[in-house]
Amino acid sequence: MRCPHCGSLDDKVIDSRTLANGESIRRRRECLSCGLRFTSYERIEEKPLMVVKRDGRREPFERTKLERGISRALEKRPVSQLSTENLINEIEDEAALKGKAANEIPSAELGEMVLRQLYSLDKVAYIRFASVYRKFETMDEFLREIERLEGGGSDRSEPGERRTEAQRVEQGLQPAAEERK
Repeated sequence: MRCPHCGSLDDKVIDSRTLANGESIRRRRECLSCGLRFTSYERIEEKPLMVVKRDGRREPFERTKLERGISRALEKRPVSQLSTENLINEIEDEAALKGKAANEIPSAELGEMVLRQLYSLDKVAYIRFASVYRKFETMDEFLREIERLEGGGSDRSEPGERRTEAQRVEQGLQPAAEERK
């Protein structure tokens, strides 16, 4: 394995651990040239999980996109890197299980998984992610979501549960189409 610091290919494995129910291996390594310790991960390469976008396009699942979105939501929050890594692993594992039959998963389902996991980990990160994922455009949308989190709002849907326009109108959260004109 190439050292990320000096580029040397000489290293030794200090520790190996199985992760994600045996699906991957985490190895702690030490560069024999410069002494830097670093971590590498090994995963079995299978047929890639495809993500079905809202417009019907399909693209390969990219763990880095998931990491980037979650890291952005957790930025400057008191959540350890280990907790973040575990959260990402859980979401990736759940997505792989749900998409196992057809080898694909809708992006909406993936987003809802992230929302559920963030809701249980950090409410501020949940709001941050929800605001981008659900495309909040007004302060009222933020306030309704915060009120719902605090238990004071009239909207009692579960976190990560998307409401239809009819449900929002019925609950008084949005005027009917004819009233908006």
